Amino acid sequence: MTIHLTVSAADRVKRFLAGRETGLGLRLGIRRSGCSGYAYVAGVAEAISESDRICVSRGVKVVVDAESLPMLDGTEVDVVREGLNEGFVFRNPNVRHECGCGESFGV
Repeated sequence: MTIHLTVSAADRVKRFLAGRETGLGLRLGIRRSGCSGYAYVAGVAEAISESDRICVSRGVKVVVDAESLPMLDGTEVDVVREGLNEGFVFRNPNVRHECGCGESFGV
């Protein structure tokens, strides 16, 4: 499994985790959503199950559930600031189409 964090994404995750009492790393996944089929889910990995897959990118543990892995493998995660908003941006080579509003994607 390969998930790559940019320097800014890794720094953001490290700062966020440092301010918490718990958290093992970044958990990434997908869920069914929107008109194109799937949406990204990002959160704190509080625990790791036997079916989870783990990689380390720029010193950050990235945890992905086995079902999401085929659709996330090879993804680069970045952090982008637009005005007052800051959020993750996913550059996923597995995406075949995205909806017009950018909320969901299909593989």
